[in-house]
Amino acid sequence: MAGRSASGVEAVNALLGRAVGAGLTPGAVAAWGRGSSPEVVGVGRTAVGEAPAGDPRSSWYDLASLTKPLVVTTLCLLARRRGELDLDVPLQDLLEETRGRALGRVTVAELLTHTAGLPDWLPLYALTSNPREVAAVLAARPLEAHGQPPVRYSCLGFILLGIALERVGGASLDRLFVEGVVEPLGLEDELGFVPGPERRVAGGAAFASVERELTAALGEDPEKVPPAAPGRPDDGNARFLGGVAGNAGLFGSAVGVYRLTREYLPGGGELLRPDEAVLATRPGVADAGGVRGLGWQLAASPGCSAGPSLSGAAFGHVGFTGTSVWADPAGAPTLVLLANRHHPGHRGVDFHPLRRRFHAVALGPQR
Repeated sequence: MAGRSASGVEAVNALLGRAVGAGLTPGAVAAWGRGSSPEVVGVGRTAVGEAPAGDPRSSWYDLASLTKPLVVTTLCLLARRRGELDLDVPLQDLLEETRGRALGRVTVAELLTHTAGLPDWLPLYALTSNPREVAAVLAARPLEAHGQPPVRYSCLGFILLGIALERVGGASLDRLFVEGVVEPLGLEDELGFVPGPERRVAGGAAFASVERELTAALGEDPEKVPPAAPGRPDDGNARFLGGVAGNAGLFGSAVGVYRLTREYLPGGGELLRPDEAVLATRPGVADAGGVRGLGWQLAASPGCSAGPSLSGAAFGHVGFTGTSVWADPAGAPTLVLLANRHHPGHRGVDFHPLRRRFHAVALGPQR
């Protein structure tokens, strides 16, 4: 790998060590490189009060919204290849309960690019007690801006896409992901939903304080927020859906995120074809809300976490728990940073400066 050096590893280790020492996160793992074998650094502990044990680099983290491009975008591309899904198909052709509603006219591509006019978030567990009614509940609500294509980031759109993929594929989202992505790439030990006791999982928030506040602010009962639990997603809607959802719920290692993300670099990879990689990562829509591909954010988005070390064509995503991944067609570096900033309690820590600094330190003087 161009630019690989002991000094780069030492610099990243020192950077993450300072972040842990400053209390930004109990632990962190970084993976970066330009080839199939990344450099990997792990610092701190996966849980407060935990005795040092094992190699922290292999720890699984709650990947949060990295689920959106890694799971949903990938499965949409594979379903499209098989002729099961068209990006321009309206949602009502996939989810019968949206037929005749404004939501039913929204296309798969609009959901993937965050231009469907959906709210950014709603406490679905407070709107229905039945996870099977989620699509019907959202269909009954008016859209906020469909047809004027502003970019409005929405977790709800990817929850709907996850449900649609299950209908199209005839299996649960986690099974579709395992059979269609994890097993073909040999990532069984690196990525998955609902991690079992054999996985060393970084600790999460012990109490769902943020969602309780957000739910109460909408006039709903905060007691309906599903309780936090070890090994379950920080996202309450994902917990409500059994830990498997299109917006969040994926757990995994830095190496797993690194390897799957590299499928999207020019030329594709073992799973994705070159045209599919380009389709997903080229700028699809752009406005003040950002520049979006299919599930991916582009580094040309104002204020994003990519930083000046990456070109405007770089693509990536961040997760609320403290996770991020970026890859750049210019030189083909991929950079993964996983942390659990919300353990043991939610804190308003802005991780963008750390992410940008990590990119600069990892890449060194040459992009």
